[in-house]
Amino acid sequence: MKNPSQVSKPSFRLPDFDHRLSAYALAASAAGVGMLALARPAEGKIIYTKTNKYIGPNTTLHLDLNHDSVADFDLKDTFSAWSYSSAGLLAVLPDRQKNAIWGHTVQRTAYASALWANVKVGPKGQFLAGAGGMASEYFAGGRGRPAFPYGNGPWANVTNRYLGLKFVIKGQTHFGWARLNVTLGSGNSQVTATLTGYAYETVANRPILTGKERGTDESDNKASSAPATLGRLSRGAQGRRFGE
Repeated sequence: MKNPSQVSKPSFRLPDFDHRLSAYALAASAAGVGMLALARPAEGKIIYTKTNKYIGPNTTLHLDLNHDSVADFDLKDTFSAWSYSSAGLLAVLPDRQKNAIWGHTVQRTAYASALWANVKVGPKGQFLAGAGGMASEYFAGGRGRPAFPYGNGPWANVTNRYLGLKFVIKGQTHFGWARLNVTLGSGNSQVTATLTGYAYETVANRPILTGKERGTDESDNKASSAPATLGRLSRGAQGRRFGE
């Protein structure tokens, strides 16, 4: 029988300890990366409303993009007539202080831009500080003078053009669009329009493409593929046997 003092004790080697500690750290780090990868960005959704609302002379259409019973923008059509002339004007106005309309200025006059489809409306858009004119027509004449109409504005006689819109929901900025057809009166100075649809993105500060009625932005699709790749990295690190 061996003397107890002679019983061999397990040896402890510093390199073995360092190797195992490094393996533990690598596995924990990879697992953390995997968990972060699984945390997907907020799922966005486009809320689209199809409609067919006529806007005639001396009427105002209140546009409620998110259906919370609070108007976000006003589409205002005005008409005035005098003895030998008349004038019609269609304009869009933000209903709340931080709401805004995509637009531009010409000779210090603000206009709401008539955007084509697939324009990205987001934080980098060019928004007006206030109201924007859309289309107008003037009809002038007089004694011994022939009458003539004069129409102008980016929305004069257009079909399926879009307003780019920025508005606030519970203190957060969202983006949307409204689609309209606009017609000038061809001599009677009346401007008329039809609102055919509108939409907004439910995720704050996320851009939306004009005319897009469903789905999410392309960047979301790219982000959704990341968890699978990082997940494989995590599983690979965790699959190592400590002490190898």
